[in-house]
Amino acid sequence: MNGWLLAAGITALGVAAVHIVGGHRDVVRPLLSCGLADEPKRVLHAVWHMVSVDLVLSGLALLYLALTDGTAETGLVEWFVAAHFIAYAAAFLAVTLSVDWPRPLLRLPQWILLLPVAAMAAAGAV
Repeated sequence: MNGWLLAAGITALGVAAVHIVGGHRDVVRPLLSCGLADEPKRVLHAVWHMVSVDLVLSGLALLYLALTDGTAETGLVEWFVAAHFIAYAAAFLAVTLSVDWPRPLLRLPQWILLLPVAAMAAAGAV
């Protein structure tokens, strides 16, 4: 068993739960009740659900990889999932740092949840 990937998978599923519960309350509800045109509103709503599915599947993949013996074939998938979370964290950091807010890194803190998954997945990659 790969402890790093196990920790990454559990953390990723925790991130998915935070996204689904907190995101529905803090992002989806306000989005659906705002004055944005219906088509872009529904596209953003669908994208939120796509990210939900992606986070859950990534967490499950990490758990599966943790419980199997690492091989050269699984190593590529492990690195892909690590890169995936690095890219998500980088996207949030780029958006966060591009706005002129006080304490922007705490205003959109999603990167704080995504980076540890990336680091643990990378540490556990074969």
